[in-house]
Amino acid sequence: MITDLSRRSLLAGVLGLGVATAASGCGVTRDADRNKDLSMWIPNSPGGGYDQTGRAAVGVMEARDITGGSFEVTNILGAGGSVALTRLMGASGDTHTMMTMGLGVVGSAYSFGLRYKVTDTTPIAQLIEDQEGVLVPADSPFQDIDQLVTAWKADPRKVVVGGGSSPGGPDHLFPMQLASTVGVDPTDVLYVPYDGGGPLTSALLGRKIQVGFSGLGEFEGQIEAGDLRVLAVSGAERMTGTAADVPTLTEAGVDLTFANWRGVLAPPDLSDERRAQLVEFLTEMHDSEQWKKALETNGWIDAFVTGDEYGQFLEEQDARVENTLKEVGLL
Repeated sequence: MITDLSRRSLLAGVLGLGVATAASGCGVTRDADRNKDLSMWIPNSPGGGYDQTGRAAVGVMEARDITGGSFEVTNILGAGGSVALTRLMGASGDTHTMMTMGLGVVGSAYSFGLRYKVTDTTPIAQLIEDQEGVLVPADSPFQDIDQLVTAWKADPRKVVVGGGSSPGGPDHLFPMQLASTVGVDPTDVLYVPYDGGGPLTSALLGRKIQVGFSGLGEFEGQIEAGDLRVLAVSGAERMTGTAADVPTLTEAGVDLTFANWRGVLAPPDLSDERRAQLVEFLTEMHDSEQWKKALETNGWIDAFVTGDEYGQFLEEQDARVENTLKEVGLL
């Protein structure tokens, strides 16, 4: 169980070591004298799911000159997104900053014992949904999802699983829900959290864990090279691209669908007028042909929701995470 002391100690350490890197590839550095320039914060490392989504959105907005200015994209690493969320809360009233986020940031606020939640920020828009995959090393004895389920049910403590998010994030919620669906007690699941796809890949290839749960975008190279295999995907339909031949869980006889999602927040205490402007920017971005192409290229599912409706969605997702963490004894 995660204690209050361990949460505070871990978050304090990560806050002290948190890394913020500004990338100039998406526009010039923000000039404080230009009130149309914006910042997009990314709560994980370059190449991760939040990074891919945030940079795609920024790329479209800059290409179409939607905001009338440019963007500075900054990766803020640490604590599954809690470091970035902490800084966003500290930027109260900042009208020039947005942050890409998703289910993992919702969970990290609980895992690291923050005194606030994503629902304390200003909701702008949900952008996409994304499937998760069940990953194993190429030489894994599990040839399909049935073999994994059989071994898991026989002795849950012998199957060590991992994911690229903290407890409460999508890579943790997915195996917990899968375990419950197939008859494995979630409290018996041995889950090891990693800070993103890179460390998770190393753990799989280094045989530190037997199975990985994550979105597949960060693993395309290893899948194409034959280093990793995908046993199943979590969506209602098969994916395109690298995992086009991989069955869904429902096709394999497991009655479960699961979707991750990503969206955009702004700091608290924004005026209604400014929030409406930020929503308008992302709405114009979403309606463009460039964004439709980005959805297709990345295999993302369009799930655009804005403003108060998105705020209600965040409330529901926060409750979902809290209830799941209580069920598995982590709260």
